[in-house]
Amino acid sequence: MTRYPAPDLNSLPADIQAKILEVQEKAGFIPNVFLGLARRPAEWRAFFAYHDALMLKEDGSLTKGDREMIVTTTSAANQCLYCVVAHGALLRIYEKKPLVADQVAVNYRKADITPRQKAMLAFAMKVCDASHEITDADVDALHPHGFSDEDAWDIAAITAFFGLSNRMASFSGMQPNPEFYLMGRVPKQK
Repeated sequence: MTRYPAPDLNSLPADIQAKILEVQEKAGFIPNVFLGLARRPAEWRAFFAYHDALMLKEDGSLTKGDREMIVTTTSAANQCLYCVVAHGALLRIYEKKPLVADQVAVNYRKADITPRQKAMLAFAMKVCDASHEITDADVDALHPHGFSDEDAWDIAAITAFFGLSNRMASFSGMQPNPEFYLMGRVPKQK
């Protein structure tokens, strides 16, 4: 699974065990990132607190699908197999489009997505590849698509956070769970 062996679930602090078991109950499996990062409990807590603040946020105009689309697209640019596969699965589910994750991972400009989403991803990719070049004009270009300055912050924060996540997953050799590959492509087994 990884260059660093995952700790035994039963050896983890109670709060981390509880969160992992909650995810397992919902997903039907434990995503490797949860155990892979649990070897350092303080970092695990900080990572997932920020993850949840960004990805479960309810205000602003970004949908869950938009957020996963940003992650999938920028993770592909960062060549992170784990995040492309795992977040691509969530993207397919939220957007109810079995091909969208593959499309945005390869070339979002040719993907079957809205002009609004293409503008969002163009901004995310500039943050990903050249954040030092972002100007007011880049943020202003989002406004005609219904994005606020706070939405621009969210797009940038998601991109930046997953830049960290991509690098840790790639460095550690984290592999996607096999379950992710079919999620959102075939009907869920009941």
